[in-house]
Amino acid sequence: MRLFNSVGPNPRVVTLFLAEKGITLPHVTVDIRGGENRRAPYNEAVNPAGQTPALELDNGSILTEITAICEYLEERHPTPPLIGTTAEERAETRMWVRRADLKVCEPLTAGFRGAEGLPMFEQRMRCLPEAAAGLKAVAQDGIAWFDAQIAGRQYIAGDRFTLADIMLFAFLDFGRAVGQPFDPKNTHVAAWFDRVSKRPAFQPAA
Repeated sequence: MRLFNSVGPNPRVVTLFLAEKGITLPHVTVDIRGGENRRAPYNEAVNPAGQTPALELDNGSILTEITAICEYLEERHPTPPLIGTTAEERAETRMWVRRADLKVCEPLTAGFRGAEGLPMFEQRMRCLPEAAAGLKAVAQDGIAWFDAQIAGRQYIAGDRFTLADIMLFAFLDFGRAVGQPFDPKNTHVAAWFDRVSKRPAFQPAA
């Protein structure tokens, strides 16, 4: 296997997932700032959607979409479990991943593309500059919702560290870098974020 990687929160979800699993894969770096992902050969041979990351399997087929990639890696490398070991645990993790995606990740990213990221993205996809402020507000509403949900919990799904934690962390960290920091009054999220950031797999490579 090899990973087509780049900057950005989506690839980071997969690289953090790999790090937590202790899996090392060869990487192919894709220059998304230069638009390499939007032209041949990448958007023809790797991902027709022109997005990163992408995982090339041993048989030469390509997987895209971060949840699909992480699901595949979990099945191939079930230990340590980051989605779950039972049907109930897996369903719970998927529920929280979907909530994080809809309530925070999608509006945060779309808000960035319509504002700070507009010069990079406006020639590549439909952006919504007229909606950027509202999308950012939706993401902050989602963060506040998560703050209430995780009160008293170690991680999003309780005592289990899961893909949901990885996803929300990667996007909140991205938000801090692009003008969308979460409000520190969300004290449960702040404590959770600090806790996750200290995990060994989340430390920068030496």
